[in-house]
Amino acid sequence: MDAGGRVGPTALEVLANIDAMELAVHDAVTVERFTVDQIVAIHRRLMDRAPNRRIAGQIRNRQNWIGGNDYNPCGADFVPSPPEHVAALMTDLCDAINDDVFPPLVQAALVHAQFETIHPFDDGNGRTGRALIHVVLRRRGVAPEYVPPISVLLAAAKDRYIDGLTAFREDRINRWIEHFAAAAAGAAHLASAYIQAVQELSARWRTHLAASASAPRADAAAWAVIEILPAHPIITAPVAAGATGRSKPSIYQAMKQLEEVGVLARLSASRRNQSWEAVGLLDLLAGLEAGQLPTMSSAPAAR
Repeated sequence: MDAGGRVGPTALEVLANIDAMELAVHDAVTVERFTVDQIVAIHRRLMDRAPNRRIAGQIRNRQNWIGGNDYNPCGADFVPSPPEHVAALMTDLCDAINDDVFPPLVQAALVHAQFETIHPFDDGNGRTGRALIHVVLRRRGVAPEYVPPISVLLAAAKDRYIDGLTAFREDRINRWIEHFAAAAAGAAHLASAYIQAVQELSARWRTHLAASASAPRADAAAWAVIEILPAHPIITAPVAAGATGRSKPSIYQAMKQLEEVGVLARLSASRRNQSWEAVGLLDLLAGLEAGQLPTMSSAPAAR
């Protein structure tokens, strides 16, 4: 997806997170055998824009912990593996990712929990661990075309998530798997609702364009742009031309028409490096990131 102009920081963060996750997962599933190098690459990709990005792709060489204070692990909620054991544990984890002895959902649950238990990085373990869920599901062919929002559902019930990981670490593995499976089911429901909301929004965009005083012909580029907007919440003319196969002059005309009917909102007054927002789509994406089920009444409409 393409970001630019004066989009709000929350929207940019959502887009950056989705982009990073998609790219990290895509790169990880193209290799025949998954190794620690792929985990390091995922971490580097996900931490690329973080304030502490200097640690991106760096496996820790010191003890870390969760909770308590910054000086020692006394009172910590959880103390991960000592640094001298991390390398061997990570190799073992990769063996589990490459295996197919368990059903895909069980495998994803176990891999995620074990990664979070190793906690191999100083920061960014949550993001990387969530990416590994999608790596497993995509490598096993369960979700080959999209990233199901399982991590969104896990994050939405943080206390239950932590309780589940604690149960895993206490060898009550069935409890963790049950929680993970419930989150996966909820993610499927959330994804279906999001797709329906995007379809409804796209229909409203078409209605606005068709009802305009200068409605374009059925084969006009404006209709083709609407078709590709769900994948490009922030879009530029060159991206639209590449995605639709239409000429740049016809695309610029389409952008003007869609802007006039409120389907697109220009993000910059400059004539150079112009970009537009697909009106309403970022709100739906932000809701998806927050785990909120969209409804027909809450799905934003074009102005």
